Amino acid sequence: MTDHSTLVLIRGNSGSGKSTTAREVRRRYGRGCALLEQDQLRRVVLREHDSSRIDPVAPAFIAATARAALGLGYHVVLEGILHTERYAAVLHDLVAEHPGPAHAYYFDLSFEETVRRHHTLPYRVGFTPEDMRGWYTPRDLLGLAGEHLIPESAGLEDAVTLVLETSGLGAAPPRTPCPTRCPHCADAVQL
Repeated sequence: MTDHSTLVLIRGNSGSGKSTTAREVRRRYGRGCALLEQDQLRRVVLREHDSSRIDPVAPAFIAATARAALGLGYHVVLEGILHTERYAAVLHDLVAEHPGPAHAYYFDLSFEETVRRHHTLPYRVGFTPEDMRGWYTPRDLLGLAGEHLIPESAGLEDAVTLVLETSGLGAAPPRTPCPTRCPHCADAVQL
């Protein structure tokens, strides 16, 4: 592992498992890893629709947010559908400009499997299989060197292990000293 922060891109179709995987990667890593979720940044922060009929702000905003976190010394796990049609250029630039390691992962699942996985979520978002079909793009790869495919046969543990091991985050110490040296966390531990 270098002294530079690590950039991890986790992409896939709706319902593929990318959010759950990204959250678990960040949880297992510990402090010093920023989790950037496309839906949170685009839908909640910007309140922007994801459409090819507009000139969206979200791609540039998401890349700028990732650059800021990386520049502050955080590892970054960026997850989302991040369709190449709208995001490929900014993601390629982000990877090219980042002085540290960058790793890309893509959930390579059939449409039927994304629907099946969506139905297992305890917090199912209010959209239908018909909605999902409209968003589905098979093998929407970025074409980055070393882009990892996560196959349909991979479960959550398989996906998380792949990301942690191949990105180097699994063996890297947390970037901040919490909870042993941070006064705020040390007080919370004593409670």
